[in-house]
Amino acid sequence: MCKAVWARVRALVSRTTSGARSLREDRGMVTSEYAMGIVAAVAFAVVLYKVVTSGTVSAELQAIVKRALDAKA
Repeated sequence: MCKAVWARVRALVSRTTSGARSLREDRGMVTSEYAMGIVAAVAFAVVLYKVVTSGTVSAELQAIVKRALDAKA
């Protein structure tokens, strides 16, 4: 029984160390995923900025703010 327990422990330890080894091999991939996320966020921000600063949307937003400020309480 003792040999079976030690065999099980060795199997679990070898899985853990091989898992840690595979994590070390993927370190650069995490950085590239963050970079792609930042690029996507910046692209979305640029598109949103262009939409909000366009003439039509800007006029509508100003009208909404003006109506809100002129509203009777």
